[in-house]
Amino acid sequence: MQKVIYQDLGIIDYEEAWNLQRQLHKSLVDNKLESRNLISSGIDPLPQSHFLLFCEHPPVFTLGKSGSVDHLLLDEENLQAKGFTFFKINRGGDITYHGPGQLVGYPIFDLDCFFTDVHRYVRALEDAVIRLLADYGLTGVRIKEYTGVWLDAANGKPQRKICAIGVHLSRWVTMHGFALNVNTDLTHFDFIIPCGISDADKAVTSLAAELGKDIPLQEVKSTLKSHFAEVFGYKYA
Repeated sequence: MQKVIYQDLGIIDYEEAWNLQRQLHKSLVDNKLESRNLISSGIDPLPQSHFLLFCEHPPVFTLGKSGSVDHLLLDEENLQAKGFTFFKINRGGDITYHGPGQLVGYPIFDLDCFFTDVHRYVRALEDAVIRLLADYGLTGVRIKEYTGVWLDAANGKPQRKICAIGVHLSRWVTMHGFALNVNTDLTHFDFIIPCGISDADKAVTSLAAELGKDIPLQEVKSTLKSHFAEVFGYKYA
């Protein structure tokens, strides 16, 4: 069984977290390449490390490599005036928002140690979040055309996205991950076209908005951390 190192980074600037991801990603890739050299020489491979990083970010918009900058509805002057930062990054997907009260997760996993299937990996991320939502009495669903986790239309409400997912893989080592709206200020999504989805029958939501009260973020972290281990079948180091 694989072992994963869990790190709660607290509130951390987006760029600092991105640099940490890249550093850890490189360490996993380097370790894997060294192990292959050892195996070819008849030596046992090195054990592989994996990481699950949880954090919050100060208000920031990030644009994936397949996204359009036109989906950011603020110019540079207004971005700064409102206290947002903006990054173009190498994950899949379009534009999204990160901010306080949102649980952001970055799995740095070597999928050679789990399964080498990108679609299965994304489904597994969704599955962990869907299990978390069920603990709070909410039924998370998938929408065929979109990644992420949604709540179905009900009681006059449209379909609502509660968790965005965008990933990047190199040599089967993962980066980026998910953003789950827990106590997120949803008005900040008004400054973008979230994930490039402008459909009138789609919206964003949060645990707090659905349950009518703030939810302790540490409680959510602890529960979701357990569901990740269940879905991927690993232990924490």
